[in-house]
Amino acid sequence: MTAETITQRRASKPATATVERQPRQRDPEVTRARILEAAKMEFAKLGLAGARVEAIATRSKANKRMIYHYFGSKEELFVAVLEDAYADIRMAELKLDLDHLSPQDAIVALTTHTWNYYLKHPEFMTLVNSENLHKARHVRKSERFKELHHDFISMLQRILDRGIEAGVFRSGVDVRQLHITMAAVGYYYLTNRYTSGLIFDFDFMSKDALKARLDFNIETVLRLLRP
Repeated sequence: MTAETITQRRASKPATATVERQPRQRDPEVTRARILEAAKMEFAKLGLAGARVEAIATRSKANKRMIYHYFGSKEELFVAVLEDAYADIRMAELKLDLDHLSPQDAIVALTTHTWNYYLKHPEFMTLVNSENLHKARHVRKSERFKELHHDFISMLQRILDRGIEAGVFRSGVDVRQLHITMAAVGYYYLTNRYTSGLIFDFDFMSKDALKARLDFNIETVLRLLRP
């Protein structure tokens, strides 16, 4: 190796080190998603009134200024969390690809999925409870919130129509009432599991109890639809 080559290599090292020390650029979408996830946990635990922006900033490894930059206010952040929570469950339902199942199997799959989603995402139920305490004041002005449910209702209506055409479902069932019932038979059980467990003297969250409840939910919904 020549002296000239050694000199050239030494000269190139500081430039390389300088490049390595350059700070990474922030990804706005990643930061926003991290704030949303932290806010979801905070709002689910404490509600809108109890949640603190400082705590959300700490949990998301952001700062208050950044949160206000992305969302404007704590109330607007709460709306964004609700929109995101509903978008998640609606997208999960659409991914079931229910149009390719028989009408009965589609109803069973959707009822099962709704039940399992509540079990895996208890924060969703507490967020819904929280906004209902506010009489939907925050999401009432959200266009995105309203749009999130159009595809789901259309999908459920297609299942009903296919079932009626095949002679396995009766006509005259309101798709909105069906959706409310499918959600309610699992929702009420889980949100009231502690008080109801005392009333009926059994563990609502035991493996056997959960399976028995899902079986009951499925049979209840199918009975509503049968001719």
